[in-house]
Amino acid sequence: MISKSQISFIKSLQLKKFRKAHNHFIVEGIKSITEFYEEDYTLHSIYYLPEISSKVDNFLRNIKGFEVSSDELNKISALSNPQDILAVFKIPEYDIRIEDMAGKYALALDGVQDPGNLGTIIRTADWFGIDTLICSKDTADIYNPKVVQASMGSLSRMKIKYCGLDSFLSQYPYAIYGAVLEGDSLYESEFDKEGIVILGNEGHGISDEVRRHVSKTIMIPRFGRAESLNVAISAAIICSELNRKMKKA
Repeated sequence: MISKSQISFIKSLQLKKFRKAHNHFIVEGIKSITEFYEEDYTLHSIYYLPEISSKVDNFLRNIKGFEVSSDELNKISALSNPQDILAVFKIPEYDIRIEDMAGKYALALDGVQDPGNLGTIIRTADWFGIDTLICSKDTADIYNPKVVQASMGSLSRMKIKYCGLDSFLSQYPYAIYGAVLEGDSLYESEFDKEGIVILGNEGHGISDEVRRHVSKTIMIPRFGRAESLNVAISAAIICSELNRKMKKA
């Protein structure tokens, strides 16, 4: 059984201002929790149904776990269909320096606001071996429960920096590619050995202040009549082609 104050604390972490105030976030599901734990995220507390108690022993070395009822789990979960277990982790502190980005690719997100899209982009980047995301300040919060859920544990392996993209890109010395509707074909474009690919807002694309830093525009050729592609789908196609060309280089 958990107290009202515990319930209040955990539910507050569904909101960005309280995640920032408490410096903690929620992860749900045994697979995702395991991935964050194995990547050395600091586990604050864990809440689970009695029937899976045998699966949580590994998490209980330094913290206390709480067996909860289905009703209690429903109260603290951010999901419409809660899983059997929920954990609270500390938000890590790390910084991304431009000099650490030499020799590899990163994604930059300019105003990507849908949590599901952001979580899928994180999962996609992880699949293709990209571990760095540079996000504009108006991009959705990576610790939003919907982002965490959609990333399926991949967030645990990503380095993510929120900043003014205009200022960051003005100091970035490598190639900057912008995904736009009227750029050069992705499949005919050449890529340097290192750089950033910018993906824009779902409705408005890349902002003017960010676009002025782009050294080469790229596009995914359209063969049908759809007006646009979902930004997460675009990220997957671009990462796949980028990965293919880097392996051939």
